[in-house]
Amino acid sequence: MQAGDTVAIVSPSGPPNAVMLRRGVERLEGLGLKVVIGAHALDRQGLDYLAGSDAARAADLQAAWCDPAVSAVFCCRGGYGAARLLDRLDWNAMRAAGRKVLVGSSDITALHNAFAIELGVPTLHGPMPASKIMADEKPPEPRSWESLQSALFGPTGVVHGDRVLVPGRAEGVLSGGNLSLLASMCGTRWQPSFRGRIAFLEDVTEEPYRIDRMLTQLLQAGVFDGVRGIALGSWVDCGDPYPVLLDRLGPLGVPVVAGLPVGHGSPQMSVWLGALGVIDTESCSLAGRIGDGEQAR
Repeated sequence: MQAGDTVAIVSPSGPPNAVMLRRGVERLEGLGLKVVIGAHALDRQGLDYLAGSDAARAADLQAAWCDPAVSAVFCCRGGYGAARLLDRLDWNAMRAAGRKVLVGSSDITALHNAFAIELGVPTLHGPMPASKIMADEKPPEPRSWESLQSALFGPTGVVHGDRVLVPGRAEGVLSGGNLSLLASMCGTRWQPSFRGRIAFLEDVTEEPYRIDRMLTQLLQAGVFDGVRGIALGSWVDCGDPYPVLLDRLGPLGVPVVAGLPVGHGSPQMSVWLGALGVIDTESCSLAGRIGDGEQAR
């Protein structure tokens, strides 16, 4: 992307705080971007955990993606609801719109995974305009903000973790996101697969036994068959998740790096899903570069 590009903000999941959304818009504008907001971004409806009706949220997302003037679509926040849109989107029309950038995290994992399957485009896992990381009263958290800018305007860099669960080195297209969302997509048309890929996983407010249950579901569904390596992000308010992560993922026999500041919490670094990733446990790092994913598929 370049300064002067137009980006759209939509609400595919939970309802945003209007003040925080405005603050996020101003900060994106401070990067030299032109910002448009989806017509239904601030809608409300009977289910107060959703930002408007499914039809309205899907319409905003599709309109933004298919608008030739828009270079990137930012999801304003997570929460819940993105998966409800997947069978309402006209994937043929969105495929015809060509490549552009989708930005979001947490519940947006449903879109990351579906966009990879349906559209074959890399997507950016990073902070959102109405999230605390970007839209707090204080300036954005510096490392998170720098990482987002680097990902948007240039090749991504290296993210360092704080521990190695299984040593080694691996290369592959980076896929994944929020563990709860990935497990919820098992048995659907958009079931994830990590074959030939590096799996990225993170979550928030999940007890270790629930992490065990979700990993077991993914393992038994064959999602990890052929995985090349595993990158583990943040596990905020999840107790001590590492014994169960090692117990469930260690037997796969692939490199596992952990403690990457990607997912929830602060800092929240940005990484490209659908682009080539490299795990190096000697430096306890995940490196990625946009543009290299197609060759690695």
